Amino acid sequence: MSLSFLWAIIVKAPLIIGSTIFMGTISMITSVFDPDGRRQHAISRNWARQLLFFAGIRMRVRGLEHVRPGQHFVFAGNHLSLYDTPVVLACIPRQFLFLVNVKYVKLPFLGTHLKRSGHFAVDPDDTRASLRILTDAARRIQELGLSVLLFPEGRRSNAGLQDFKEGVAYIAIKSGAPVVPFALKGTREVLPIGSGHVRGGPVELLLGEPIDPTAYTLKQREEFTAILRERIAALMEQLDSETQPQREAA
Repeated sequence: MSLSFLWAIIVKAPLIIGSTIFMGTISMITSVFDPDGRRQHAISRNWARQLLFFAGIRMRVRGLEHVRPGQHFVFAGNHLSLYDTPVVLACIPRQFLFLVNVKYVKLPFLGTHLKRSGHFAVDPDDTRASLRILTDAARRIQELGLSVLLFPEGRRSNAGLQDFKEGVAYIAIKSGAPVVPFALKGTREVLPIGSGHVRGGPVELLLGEPIDPTAYTLKQREEFTAILRERIAALMEQLDSETQPQREAA
């Protein structure tokens, strides 16, 4: 048994669990007098930054200039680890809602926070209910000016990109919100699928230029989804091909 594993179990895990319980409790209390969710989002960002710090993650973020002030977006990227969401939440300075698998809403503290904060729970086995959720997400983007985060693969991947689901295209076309593609690298090493051993190390987040959905109709969801997948794959390839020394950014 390695020292890093013992450190992760004895020190990191209690800190991460304690932070989740503590910040989740604060978020639930705050939700009583926070109708627009801004305070809850600020608490969530603080929680995410704590998780990155406890894990020992060293972040490098590029492409934030594409997240223009005064606009709302659909953020979509590759899915490597359960740490993907905290990374995106901590690093993108924009209030957004998540589309998450309904199984996470059933978890203690985290699930309660997700429900009270207005995030969307999607059941991949119920197509009709999922369509209602996607429609509601598009409506809330338009009415409230919020952004949404999705992982179009639908689940974490051990290698490469899986096939994309059309939820991102549906929400973007329905709401008219540009899609900001992004690529993550390093989160799989921080917390591999099926592992409870949180490791430290470098993580990169690269955001690409927004994709305008206004020229597409809902009947062209497949075409839009293919373009999105190509953009994310290109960003991933860029991260993989870079060999120059990396400048770390907090």
